[in-house]
Amino acid sequence: MNNHTPVIAIDGPSASGKGTVAERVAAALGFRYLDSGVLYRVATLQALRRGAPLEDAEALATIARDLEIAFRDGKLWLEGEDVTEAVRTEAVSAATSRVAASPAVREALLARQRAFREGPGLVADGRDMGSVVFPDATLKVFLTADVATRAERRHKQLMEKGMCAKMADVVEELRQRDARDSARPVAPLRHYPDAVFLDTTRLTIDQAVGQVLAWYRERAGA
Repeated sequence: MNNHTPVIAIDGPSASGKGTVAERVAAALGFRYLDSGVLYRVATLQALRRGAPLEDAEALATIARDLEIAFRDGKLWLEGEDVTEAVRTEAVSAATSRVAASPAVREALLARQRAFREGPGLVADGRDMGSVVFPDATLKVFLTADVATRAERRHKQLMEKGMCAKMADVVEELRQRDARDSARPVAPLRHYPDAVFLDTTRLTIDQAVGQVLAWYRERAGA
């Protein structure tokens, strides 16, 4: 890749805290921020709305390629409709990992993700940001936490949204999603060799952000 714009790629499992960390790192550096997962969420939302079978890879890829989306005013717009909250429903969350497992969908969204790489820099979070989308990233981080901690975080998020959820169900959902993400044939979730490992189980958000910034400044010579 010949784009010299710096990229910090932060990958990791669901509810690991990577989104919050990535967004704060981007703010601290004045970089753009890409939540790659939201692209798969909006593709999933569109597929569900159109009644497309989630096992129909060709139909899903067509939907992903044809998405009319925009990010403005801190919101996500699909065909002129604010879907910021709609893509975060449990129905969409449950189906997204199935849609994201499709090689055709991942290929359809690849160029769209890379288009976010503009100056002065980009912080991107997801599951294959450093391994596939931005293999030449300045810094690659694999950010995770143990299942119990991630379940607590997810449970808290659901309760804050006024949604009832049993902790045992949250744990099981995370385990199933981890298994799907790790076993998919294309861009599986894993700690790849050139990514530094960051376990946030016992870290505060500020500590995790500080560590990523320190690593980046060391790599960038800042």
